[in-house]
Formats: sequence, structure tokens, C-alpha cells
Amino acid sequence: MEPDLKRIFSLFRAEGTFLEGKSFGPGHIHDTFRIITAEKECDDYILQRLNSNVFRDIPSLQENMERVTGHLRDKIAAIPGSDVKRECLTLVPDRLTGKSFITDAEGRYWRMFVFISDHRSYEKVDSAHKAFEGGRITGRFQALLADLPGKPLSETIPDFHNIARRLETFHEVIRRDPAGRVASVRPEIEEITRREEEMKTIIRLGAEGKIPLRITHNDTKFNNILFDKNDRALLIIDLDTVMPGYVHYDFGDAIRTAANRTEEDSEDLSAVSMDIDIYRAYAEGFLSEARNTLNATETEYLPFAPKLLTYIMATRFLTDYIDGDNYYKIRYPLHNLQRVRVQLTLLRDMEAQYEDMVQIINNLIR
Repeated sequence: MEPDLKRIFSLFRAEGTFLEGKSFGPGHIHDTFRIITAEKECDDYILQRLNSNVFRDIPSLQENMERVTGHLRDKIAAIPGSDVKRECLTLVPDRLTGKSFITDAEGRYWRMFVFISDHRSYEKVDSAHKAFEGGRITGRFQALLADLPGKPLSETIPDFHNIARRLETFHEVIRRDPAGRVASVRPEIEEITRREEEMKTIIRLGAEGKIPLRITHNDTKFNNILFDKNDRALLIIDLDTVMPGYVHYDFGDAIRTAANRTEEDSEDLSAVSMDIDIYRAYAEGFLSEARNTLNATETEYLPFAPKLLTYIMATRFLTDYIDGDNYYKIRYPLHNLQRVRVQLTLLRDMEAQYEDMVQIINNLIR
């Protein structure tokens, strides 16, 4: 049954008259609609029906988002020449209580944002300029949220990037071998297991108090960044996974996705490699904003971060393949296994270029 978008729109404190609502964007989690208003001078809106199967505690998620966007708005408004409406997400409150979400008759959660007009987003990073801008806006996100007051944010997906927990699940699935696939992926299992202790480095540094838990985005793939018509980055969107984490999660996942020369499921493994020039430009942009926020140990381990996040994704894809493909959508029977092989190939290339990655960061912080 199609939702009554006009009625749901009317429950929020929006300006303008509902003209049209249509599906919007490539998102895989929530159902997203663009609401077009009849008046030219009024904003359009993004209306979302939230997926409470993935996010089990929507009120806490929305509280996170209210706190984060409110703090960002205050900080950005104090920057000369800024445009808060285009550089920060604007949540629209509901008419009755002023909350940032409503519940419909079926118990489904909805929220609404002001639509940011004349923006661009990119699936692929094809220039050093775009990479720099992506790094800059993600570094600014870190810097502006470093002094968010109050209690810690809620974990919207517990242990999302916790590699120790991911490895526990990995080994448990291997023991069960529910789809009878373990024997066929012994080489891939060996690649994961021989790197286990190295890949616990970041959580070990956190446990030792050498790096702090920060507010991290946790899903910094490049298409979550909006650019203006001149390809200047405006903001990073999709804040559902904003929660406590280590800065390396954001830097690492951005490089994993932005600097890979091919697709995440490419069938040509010979084409898989990390573009060191994209890495350099992204790191330069990131540190131009976040350098004074990070401590020396955080900065020292930035080059390690892309290896960690690539390893995490290889582990998750392989866990799902062994488990019978229950989490990620697949287009053909060996899809998850191909994703594993791409991530492992990318990881080996990062390892081969690691000294250069370290030197680039050292040069940027001198």
C-alpha cells in the first residue's frame, strides 16, 4: 500500500503547499521521497519512512540527529560567509509536539528535512579536487563536533565497526558452516585470520586511553557528500550512523571507497588498486580542517585506517557468504565472495603502498 505522502507531509511544520511527492535517491535502508511544494519561493522537502528493522531505537537515533545538527548549525552560523541552510541538514519538527519524527497509523516512523537545492553528489572520485573537498568537509565535521556538550550519543548500531566483535561472529559462523561453504573459501579465511591481531590495533589504542572516542559519521562513502555547482563540498549527509567511534573509522572508510580505482564488486581483480593521488588529496583536505582536533597518536595511525576498514568489509562480506548470504543483497550466487576478493586485493595493494601512505601523512603534518 502506497503511503499518503500529502497527509504525512501535513503533519510537519513545513512551509508551502504539497504539490507532488515522488521516490528519491538510491538509498537501500529507508524509503525516501522528495516533496515538491506549489510555491516557487518555498523550500522542497525530503520525507523519509525509517527502517526500524535496521535501526531498532528510532527515538534515540533522532535525538542524536537533533543534537548533532543543532550543534553544527550553531557552529556554522558563526563562520563568516557561511550558508547554514545549505551547509547543515535542517530537520522539520512535527506540528503537535515539535519532535523531529512522527509515527503513522501502522507504527512506522517518519521524519522530514529541508531539501538542499542545486546540489551534486558523486559515486566516483575522478579528481584530486573532489577528493580534497571530500576530505575537507569530513574533517570539518570532526572538528565542529569535537566539543558537543552533554552525554555521549547513543549507539544506533552497536559495535558497527568493532572488529573484535566482527571477528567473533566470523569464527562462530565458520564453526557452524550453515551453507557448507567453509571448505571452498579456505584461502580467504586464512587471509582474514592471519591479520587478526594487527587489525585490533585501533580498539587496543582506545582501550589504553591513547586515542579518544569521538563523534564519528561511520558511513563516509563519497556519495554521502553534497557539492555545489562549483564542486565545493557543502556537507556530509546520512547521519543515521553518527555515534561514538574512532576518527580512523571515518578516514579509513572514505579512502576505502573513494580511492579504489574500480567497483566494490569488480570482476576484474587486476583493476583493483588504491589511487595514491586520491589518498593524498583526501588526506590533505581532511587534515586542513581536523589537524588541530586530533592528538599525535590519532594522526600517526591515519595511514592504518584504510587498511582496517577494508579488512572489516572483507570480514563482513565473507561472514555473510559463509552464512548463506542473509545480510547483503546479491545479484548472483558468488556475489559476496567476489566482494571479499575485491576487498582483499585492495587491502594487499594498500599494504604494498603503506610506506608511501605514512610518508604523505608525515609531510602534511610537518
